[in-house]
Amino acid sequence: MAGIAAGLATCGKVPFMSSFAMFAAGRAFEQVRNSIGYPHLNVKIGATHAGISVGEDGATHQCNEDIALMRTIPGMVVINPSDDIEAKAAVRAAYEYKGPVYLRFGRLAVPVINDGDDYKFEIGKGVQLKDGRDLTIVATGLTVAPALEVAKRFDEEGISVRVINIHTIKPLDEDIIVKAAKETGRIFTVEEHSIIGGLGSAVAEVLAEKEPVKVTRLGVMDTFGESGPAKELLVKYKLDADGIYESINSRL
Repeated sequence: MAGIAAGLATCGKVPFMSSFAMFAAGRAFEQVRNSIGYPHLNVKIGATHAGISVGEDGATHQCNEDIALMRTIPGMVVINPSDDIEAKAAVRAAYEYKGPVYLRFGRLAVPVINDGDDYKFEIGKGVQLKDGRDLTIVATGLTVAPALEVAKRFDEEGISVRVINIHTIKPLDEDIIVKAAKETGRIFTVEEHSIIGGLGSAVAEVLAEKEPVKVTRLGVMDTFGESGPAKELLVKYKLDADGIYESINSRL
């Protein structure tokens, strides 16, 4: 599939290839790297069923490493939308962009949060969904909605929390991250992905060089997933609102 997509791209087409993230990023990594990334071809990879929310399919199909893998390919854009509105906008933006793009999609239904009249999607630009002065939650994909819930809960306790949606992991919006670090002084990243190599790593890398502050990475903690109902797995791995709140509150 990756090879055929690469061939179509050399003929002027804009091919979209799609499979589970475990296969599109994992099994096909060498083909994506050498046949699509190396020649910087205009191929779009729609990777579905990412993260532990694949549920009953279990650890073999729950790809918590795909963002890390795709980030390492030079020139590869990596996008992880937070709801269906953002997913549709991301597909359009990927089509208009000239070059390889990795689009990460989940399986579980999520709340709509990008239905405002002022919503605008731009590759490489993070979105501040809520202002705050005491700490910042930087979230991506499925975890953005619960991050907003957590921020509201902290507000009720007198702790002002900023929430940033990073839909594009690469290229990362460094400006919005550095600004948040300067203004709030404390960063928590949340992702339905391994804490190694994903959003948390990308944010930590930027801040280590440009604005060193304490960064805590929340996500899948260097472990494999397991089979079970998606929502129950999110609770077990502390990626629901209650789990994220508990993880942050215990570190304040």
